[in-house]
Amino acid sequence: MMRVSFLFLSLFLALLMSGPAAVADPGCATGKDEKSCMLQAIWEVAAGFPADKRNRLIPIFMNTVALSGDTALLADWEGRLGGEAAPPTEYPDYVRERAEAELREADWNRFLQRAQAGLPPFNIGRPELMAAGARLAPDVATRQRVEAAMFALAGPPQPGARPLENFERGDFGHVLSELAMENCDLAAFDRAVRLTVEPEGLRYAFWRARITGGAGALASRVRAAGGREDTRHVREAMEGYGAILQRGYCPA
Repeated sequence: MMRVSFLFLSLFLALLMSGPAAVADPGCATGKDEKSCMLQAIWEVAAGFPADKRNRLIPIFMNTVALSGDTALLADWEGRLGGEAAPPTEYPDYVRERAEAELREADWNRFLQRAQAGLPPFNIGRPELMAAGARLAPDVATRQRVEAAMFALAGPPQPGARPLENFERGDFGHVLSELAMENCDLAAFDRAVRLTVEPEGLRYAFWRARITGGAGALASRVRAAGGREDTRHVREAMEGYGAILQRGYCPA
């Protein structure tokens, strides 16, 4: 009898001492204000950095909040952090301008031929320039032709290839993932993200959630990054969730 009582007492103490850690993090579950909850989760991690790193994150975080278009939410965070979102600035889109200039001089066949051969202007920033071309495509069929050419140039590092060539291959995977996220194309996204240098990255998890819904479930993954020395994880969370704040979720 005493052995049984001791066993129950041991179990009780173990549960008591485990405290909140024994309860699964619910994330930002359905029914909560996802925007407020997710931004709080991101800032909880950012707040744990030393002051110099934290202060550098404040303007990036404020600009991420501003993407929501929610003035009340932005005012709340500005009051809490004592910072302000930078006023929207219209910078020239030089990559788009280069793609437009190329298309004024040639048709889509020549555009793709020069891109695949890496001829000027595609000898510098080819993934981004081809992605700009995909966004300029006049119809779905043309965009898919450009993306197919990009997929052919993407992939994992190749033995013996120059470092810049291998970097470009992963960069193609990145810009293709972004295009698929923008176009709400889950099949293309899953194919593209496997060709990036970090397919399990948090940024891509948020981008995928824009297509599938339910980004709130990633709050626990964001919080799990607490205690890291570098801020990359937080920056990826802001970039990833920022796309959802700016564009909303894809249609079901």
